[in-house]
Amino acid sequence: MKGIMVVGTTSHAGKSLITAAICRILSRRGWRVAPFKGQNMANNAYVTPNGGEIGYAQAVQAWAAGVIPWVEMNPILLKPQGDMTSQVIIKGKPVGKVSAADYYEQYFDVGWAAIEESLQHLGTEFDLIVCEGAGSPAEINLKHRDLTNMRVAKYLNAPTLLVVDIERGGAFAHVVGTLELLEPDERALIKGVVINKFRGQRSLLESGIKWLEERTGIPVVGVIPFLEDIFPAEDSLDLLERKPSKTLGELNISVVRLPRIANFTDFDPLESEPTVSVKYLSPKQDLGHPDAVILPGTKTTISDLLLLQRTGMAEAIQHYASAGGTVLGICGGYQMLGQMIADPEGIEGQAGRFQGLGLLPIKTVITGQKIARQRQVTSNFPQMGLPVNGFEIHQGRSRIEQQGTDNQAFQALFDDINLGLVDSCQSVWGTYLHGIFDNGPWRRAWLNRLRQQRGLKSLPTGVANYREQREHLLDNLATEVERHLDLTPFLS
Repeated sequence: MKGIMVVGTTSHAGKSLITAAICRILSRRGWRVAPFKGQNMANNAYVTPNGGEIGYAQAVQAWAAGVIPWVEMNPILLKPQGDMTSQVIIKGKPVGKVSAADYYEQYFDVGWAAIEESLQHLGTEFDLIVCEGAGSPAEINLKHRDLTNMRVAKYLNAPTLLVVDIERGGAFAHVVGTLELLEPDERALIKGVVINKFRGQRSLLESGIKWLEERTGIPVVGVIPFLEDIFPAEDSLDLLERKPSKTLGELNISVVRLPRIANFTDFDPLESEPTVSVKYLSPKQDLGHPDAVILPGTKTTISDLLLLQRTGMAEAIQHYASAGGTVLGICGGYQMLGQMIADPEGIEGQAGRFQGLGLLPIKTVITGQKIARQRQVTSNFPQMGLPVNGFEIHQGRSRIEQQGTDNQAFQALFDDINLGLVDSCQSVWGTYLHGIFDNGPWRRAWLNRLRQQRGLKSLPTGVANYREQREHLLDNLATEVERHLDLTPFLS
């Protein structure tokens, strides 16, 4: 197996973007490349074609490499769900729930076996594995249980890239301190340093680079500029990192930032719309008067629903909807919009029956068996006959309640009624389908409903799906990074 390892001095140093860029750079050079992250902790997930869950970042990196995402690219996914516990996903399938204190004892050996199996499998299918670490490789209190950083690098004997975020300040100290805390055999694998998120003139950094190289004996192989200063506004780097909301646009959409929000990558395509402003709103904030309110997915639907009720946000959304406002719920948000959610076995932590917002005629039961699958359906609304692709990840089963003639006011959103409903006014929407806004014509048709209410001219609906925009962004990302990064020490 041939591999490259990308680690960072801190969290959010830019490892994920650098890894994606390297995957695209090498793919364009003719390498068959696979991304890899041994263990990821995130509630942003993607469902592979075989129905397995992986971190969304690894899916993006696979697309950057020009290959289909596999579960082996992220063999361990931890999905935090509150109370210091996480759902454990191994090789794409949920295997249990565990506390942080018990994880090492219960899952370390199983996890490492899954990592070894995955690396062996990828090694037989690809020319090169580009591995991403997590956090810092020098957390001395956690190194004995670290499945993601230098343990993987040593297993592959992989030349390793150390990424530091210079915008945080203290970049030289971060590099030197990280190297000092590595074991000699770990430090020997560090073949280059990348200074990331640099603003200003490169010449002003040269004396620091010279000192760092003399002090550590390791070359600085790249100084990557602050990419948000380079990409145009419509090219959103939110595909891997969440940024502050844009200023007000022609349409203003509020997404309720639930405590355990999941798959907020669903809204990257909305962020990329030049005329749309997406605002992430705390449940404690005033709802105001946006053009639409979105309840996103969540890892803990019931506890987040109860929070909405305690803070008054649930009542505010009900009043907003009764006044004609547009509300959309996705996955857990869809369940919240219903009449009731029951968790008889306490799978989410709190057993019982809980009243929903009452905006859709559904009742949901949380069950132990998770549904995770890709879907291809056809829309009934807001425009008939549009092809829509996405994926499901949920443990609840929702049943449509027959409520006399009132039930006639709600219709199936797609040709599969189990995937969602919309009311007759097209004001209250609910769906289990993640990635719905990735579908360009559907997204534009939905936005045009909002624009009509504002008296705005409709946008063209004959637009490409977001994946094409994402491809353009990944190409631009790779081109820019390649200008500033020398991979020669890692490919010899």
